[in-house]
Parts: sequence; structure tokens; C-alpha cells
Amino acid sequence: MIDLRSDTVTRPTEGMRRAMAEAEVGDDVYGEDPTVEDLQERVAGLFGFEAALFTPTGSMANVLALAALVGPGQEVLCESRAHILRAELGAHGALTGLTSRTWTNADGQVDLDAIREMHAPDMGPFFVRTTAISVENTHNFAGGTVLPLDDLQELRAHADAVGCGVHMDGARIWNAHVATGTPLASYGAVADTMAVCFSKGLGAPIGSAMLGSAEQIAEARVRRKRMGGGMRQVGVLAAAGLYALDHHLERLAEDHEHARILAGACGADPDLTETNIVVVEVPDAPATVSAARDQGVLVGAVGPTRVRMLTHLDVDRADVEQAAVVLAKILAG
Repeated sequence: MIDLRSDTVTRPTEGMRRAMAEAEVGDDVYGEDPTVEDLQERVAGLFGFEAALFTPTGSMANVLALAALVGPGQEVLCESRAHILRAELGAHGALTGLTSRTWTNADGQVDLDAIREMHAPDMGPFFVRTTAISVENTHNFAGGTVLPLDDLQELRAHADAVGCGVHMDGARIWNAHVATGTPLASYGAVADTMAVCFSKGLGAPIGSAMLGSAEQIAEARVRRKRMGGGMRQVGVLAAAGLYALDHHLERLAEDHEHARILAGACGADPDLTETNIVVVEVPDAPATVSAARDQGVLVGAVGPTRVRMLTHLDVDRADVEQAAVVLAKILAG
């Protein structure tokens, strides 16, 4: 099967497996795993943050990060298809008590006019107060779109003016970096907290990180333990993240090229495919998924008439070209 359902389906390469097997480990609950410490320090440095915290999942990293900015009964503003609302099973409200309101943009972009209009300052015990704005870069359900740095810097200026925090769900920030050449530290400079993922485009088997101030990370470590996320000799997993940063970052450009091939085959504009995600409109998404599976290609439905495909480390050029032939034939009817 050619698996295009997600970039989370990758398996560790031989080099990554060796790095994991040879990792120096300790007890991370005591803060004594040297490989975890190396990964946290490296990622924090890449984005210009004081500290980082290794987590098993991106959802946990997002929950911890937003909990640092939004208290119970306060609100976060975000785009209506944001992963934090659509694909994290209500974890933020269920675990931290925050609320949310949304703006809608077809490309998942920042709508500063809407954000200005929606922002609710502290108006006493009658209204929910806005304490954070969350953005997703790249935006998953909008088709892997990149948020322009200029827009993010304008958002940062607005947030500073109204005393509001900014969280960036950067699960695929690595793709945005490779697609645009924007330095990682420039993305970090616009956010108070971030979540970044190692198990998507970078190909690690597990792991994400929350980034923030030293104080925020210290508090997040306690929350992580409270959520059951205390991990012991987890350097065997952190080693995969370090290996991925060394060997799998720049190759993301190949995934972006492969995604443009798929987009063209599916009748979409390849020039509008910025990273490794292709979302196309089809008459019947479940039927398309089933037909593709019957011909050896796995894709995913993200709505009744929307199908999503992601390119990644485990599909090469020949796989993508074969999938493109299959999908073009199916969509041609």
C-alpha cells in the first residue's frame, strides 16, 4: 500500500533506530535524562525560547502551552478549523477549562480585522476575557498552508498592544521553514508559547515539544505529570528527535515537490500547494477513499466531500507517481 493518509505513518530509518538504541538515558521525571535535556535545549535554542519540554504528543504540548496562557473560564481565539479545536477531542476545555471563539478563513490565515473585533478585554465579572490567540503554521486542514511572517508579526504587535498572549501550533513549522526559508527563530519571536512535532514530517516515531519561558516550562512539567505524562528513560525517544533534526529537516523539500505532483493529478493547482498536504474536493469522499484503497493507495476523508493526502519520508517519487495515476483515474470518473 502507498500510504498517504498522514505523515505520522512513517517508520524509523535504520540510522534513527541505531541512534535510539545507543541513546544515553536517565530518569526524566527527576530531570536526569541527558538525551532529553539535549533535545529540549536544542529545540528551545532553534526558536529562541528559554526552555522546552518533551511530550509524547503534539496534543499534549498544545494543551500545556495554552494552559500557560489561558486560565479556566478565559478564552483563546483561533481559526475555525484549527487542530486544537477540531482534532484534540476537546482536551483543552475538558482538562483546563478554557473556552474559545473562532474566525474563519478559507486558507487558514490570520484575519487581524476579525481578531481585533473579537478581542474581549477584562470587563469585569460579566464577559469572558480573551487572553490568547492561537495560530497554526502550517495549517493542517486548510491544506498545509503557510502563514506569512509579516502577518504573524502584525498579530504579535496587536497582541502586545492589548496585553494578549500568542500561541503557535507549529506541528509542521519545519515545513513552513523549508518552504519559505524563514528562520525558525523568526517564527519563535512572534509567539509566547509554541508546540512543535517530531513525529510528522521529521519522521520520528513519537514526540513533540512545548516551548516557552523557563517559568512556563517549570509549570508545564508539573501539569504534564498530573496528566500522566511523566516519562522515565525516555531518551530512547528523544534520540529519534535529535536524529530527525540532523538528517530529515532539509529533505522536506522533496515532500513538497511530491505533493505538487499529487495536486496536479487531482486537478488542483500545484502552485497553490505550499508544503506536503493536498486537500481536494470530490463528489463523495468515502467512495473515493474506498476506490483508492482497492487500487493500493491509502488517502483520508476530512469531510463528506474533501479528501486529504500527505507526502512523507516513506513514499518516494515512484510511489507518488503511481498514486497520482490511480487518483487521477478515480477522479476522472
